[in-house]
Amino acid sequence: MPRKPRKRSRNGVYHVMLRGNNKQTIFEDDVDKKKFLEIVKKYKRVCGFELYAYCLMDNHVHLLLMEKEETVSKVMKRISSSFVYWYNMKYERIGHLFQERFRSENVEDIRYFKTVLRYIHQNPLNAGLVTNVWNSEWTSLHEYLHRWYMVDVDRGLELFSHDRETAIRAYIDYMKETNEDECLEYVDRGRVPDEKVKKYLRSIGITNATTVQQMPKTERDALLALLKERKGLSVSQISRIVGVSRSVVGRAR
Repeated sequence: MPRKPRKRSRNGVYHVMLRGNNKQTIFEDDVDKKKFLEIVKKYKRVCGFELYAYCLMDNHVHLLLMEKEETVSKVMKRISSSFVYWYNMKYERIGHLFQERFRSENVEDIRYFKTVLRYIHQNPLNAGLVTNVWNSEWTSLHEYLHRWYMVDVDRGLELFSHDRETAIRAYIDYMKETNEDECLEYVDRGRVPDEKVKKYLRSIGITNATTVQQMPKTERDALLALLKERKGLSVSQISRIVGVSRSVVGRAR
């Protein structure tokens, strides 16, 4: 069956996600991540797109960008092809690195733009890699404050205020907010239905979400870690079923 054409954004803004083939690691070390950002920066100049946010995780990438001179499809093809060529040379490998074509969603209003901006910057926090959003590495979070590298910060900050100092303070507060934002994610073909998860929970004596929420922390985290080990269950799905925030689920060990 031919794949459907990508739905074009009315304003050219997209939230883009690239993931490693079969969830494999695409960044083995910091050198790999630096190289990926160098490539993004290079094609930002070549393709003329605007970049509003990025986050590099070990096995996937989030970008928030606006296509300009070239379509988002051509931009992502340039970036991914260039990185895969370099990566395969470095690690003496052949074949695909990224899973299928990139995924994207249109970002066509102010509210959702801010939501995606925060979602991308909070990705390491929601994955349990850090306990504070400001400790996040390999995101554009700090570029909005003082360490500009390649992100176009004006569009994002002006959504908070036209006064730069006021905008930065509002941006900081917004990035720290606890939330239940749900944006673009890969949905695995083998995803476990919610009802099957709930049936499993009932089988071990957990009849509703309140039971999980009232558990002692160590007991709750042990349960969440067990659920995360089950194939086809995402952090967001677990969070929704048991009524616990994604950041708590992500940190559970």
